[in-house]
Amino acid sequence: MTHLKWNHELQGKKDVLMPEIERDDAEGVAPIESRLRHNILRVPKEIEQASGIVVYGRRIKSLLFSTDIAIIRNCDADAVFCVYPFTAQRAISSAVVSAAAVPVFCGVGGGTTQGMRATYLAMDAENQGAMGVVVNAPLPNRDLRMMARIVDIPIVATVVSENTDVGRRMEFGATILNVAAGAKTAEVVAKIRKEHPRAPIIASGGKTPESITKTIEAGANAIVYTPPSSSQLFSTMMDDYRAM
Repeated sequence: MTHLKWNHELQGKKDVLMPEIERDDAEGVAPIESRLRHNILRVPKEIEQASGIVVYGRRIKSLLFSTDIAIIRNCDADAVFCVYPFTAQRAISSAVVSAAAVPVFCGVGGGTTQGMRATYLAMDAENQGAMGVVVNAPLPNRDLRMMARIVDIPIVATVVSENTDVGRRMEFGATILNVAAGAKTAEVVAKIRKEHPRAPIIASGGKTPESITKTIEAGANAIVYTPPSSSQLFSTMMDDYRAM
């Protein structure tokens, strides 16, 4: 059976949806699909190289960076990374957790939102069913410690610079590190892995198979994948319809 798969290789000026044969799993069992639900968005196959992070018995290698419910419901990522550029809001985390068919890691602040408000949001996320919470780089260690004492789910602490004292972040309650250092992400991951061999590391993989592989080889256990927008996917779909 064929399905539509997002082709991550550059095709001129934009990516396109390309028919591709689905891979069998490791046991040679044919994948199960339906007439309508076969053109889901696939994460880059390079992420399979990652070792993954086991949280509550579930191995997570790929995390979808999105709050788009339609994409969340139609993607094969192992988990959802619900982080967005606004003040953390209960309504958003509740909607994503309710809609997702996979575990969700919810952003609860760290920049503008700190102190007890961030901790209350973390409590809310846990009660809603989130697998973990994500805090941004500026969150003070004292707030991290307070949050760690209150919630019983992993706290993912974002690292944006090689100068971050990740040892102290873990000492104060960070369970997982999320490296988002832009073009230096792989470099920062390698530095952390050398200094903290057993630290669970999530990292942004970039936009190409090469950058994803480089980040994994540097020591990332899991990759945050940013999907194409709904408008990009719609554009390609409409082009296909017009060609019929």
